[in-house]
Amino acid sequence: MVTDLRGWGLLFPGQGAQAPGMGKAWAEAFPAAREVLERADRVLGRPLAKACFEGPGEELDRTDVAQPALFAVGAAVLAALRAGFSVDPARCGAALGLSLGEYTALHAAGSLSFEDGLRLVAARGRAMQRASEERPSGMISVLGLEEAPIEEACREASRKGIVSIANRNAPGQTVIGGEEAPLEEVERLLKAKGARRLVRLKVAGAFHTECMRPAAQALEAELARVEIRPPLVPFFSNVSGGPLADPAGIRSHLARQVCSPVLWEACQRAALATGVRRYLELPPGAVLRGLLRKVDPDATAFGAEEPGEWEAAA
Repeated sequence: MVTDLRGWGLLFPGQGAQAPGMGKAWAEAFPAAREVLERADRVLGRPLAKACFEGPGEELDRTDVAQPALFAVGAAVLAALRAGFSVDPARCGAALGLSLGEYTALHAAGSLSFEDGLRLVAARGRAMQRASEERPSGMISVLGLEEAPIEEACREASRKGIVSIANRNAPGQTVIGGEEAPLEEVERLLKAKGARRLVRLKVAGAFHTECMRPAAQALEAELARVEIRPPLVPFFSNVSGGPLADPAGIRSHLARQVCSPVLWEACQRAALATGVRRYLELPPGAVLRGLLRKVDPDATAFGAEEPGEWEAAA
């Protein structure tokens, strides 16, 4: 069982990892986790914990529900680790979050309070849901193709509207996003270029593209109202792919991140370069462990979907 996080990196998932039942085992096992989820209900004035535990999936998949739900579950698990295992996340070697997961990483690093983080992700989710409804768009995961032909296809299809790379996740895995007409054109072009597999993602819209510009502007106003402190541990920016510690820089980064490509592969490489070779992915999901292994097969990654998995991690 891990009792000291020094030298360990923490990985926090983004939207898409949500599933009914998430966080339930932690809340049942640890009063500290249950209290965090109950506090989330009070802060937002709605039964978020019920959505996490019971779904239905269609409700939990909504951007304005999934984002605060994922943040709340991550914060609940962090509280359980502190109370149940005497583990201090603010002493870890690195904190990385994919897209929405950056807010949970910043909370773990002591940069964002729970209440401020929860209100921010709730506002972010509402703004992104609204932008998605106003401009129909989507995202496609591209497997087995280098970035150069993907960028070429996006440039060619962009004459029909907004389309661009949205996530650079790992070698051989890139995500594109855009309006429906150019996205369909890119899909056709990538098949012709030999993409091994194209997967339409179950998201409301084209996150991390210019389709989200109204959401970025709305979030910027929300960010101006919260306190952001210097992170106590190394935090790595999705926008730059490198470390970021200045509160003003973090505030600007979080506003820009909504429309900027997620440089997840670069974040992982930057953290690995600091000597952090062991990682724990907090719930829900196991996607980030898989991406880490694509970046560096020799790195070690564990999950903690349930308390027993944490106890088994070594």
